[in-house]
Amino acid sequence: MEEHQMIRPIVHDPAALSVPADLATPADTQVLTDLLDTLAAHTDNCVGMAANMIGVNKQIIVVQLGPFAIAMINPKIIDHHGTYETKEGCLSLPGERPTSRYHQITVKYKDQHFKPQQQRFNDFTAQIIQHELDHCAGKLI
Repeated sequence: MEEHQMIRPIVHDPAALSVPADLATPADTQVLTDLLDTLAAHTDNCVGMAANMIGVNKQIIVVQLGPFAIAMINPKIIDHHGTYETKEGCLSLPGERPTSRYHQITVKYKDQHFKPQQQRFNDFTAQIIQHELDHCAGKLI
């Protein structure tokens, strides 16, 4: 099946964003492509996205790491260290809200080829991932 570029509209409805996401399957690869394309279109004001932000209730997130964006399918935090308080904004919701985050997290996930990965992330990158995982859980930040 040919994948084509598609920038999807951003969901702003809190009710839609409050529904916990289902596990993603290999049938969801177009969602992954659309999510990466949509993130690329918003790089001036966005560093991460979850699939529910483009209207697909699957556990897929994308995170901007410097010049690269990585996709994480069915991500799960398996270890964390060092709590801190911060404020975050979101492309889907206006304003900023206070939240607690971990300085360091270890995440198990599948990459865009559905190969299992495990990686440690720190500080701002860890914060982005935690924000997107909240989206997957239906938690509004």
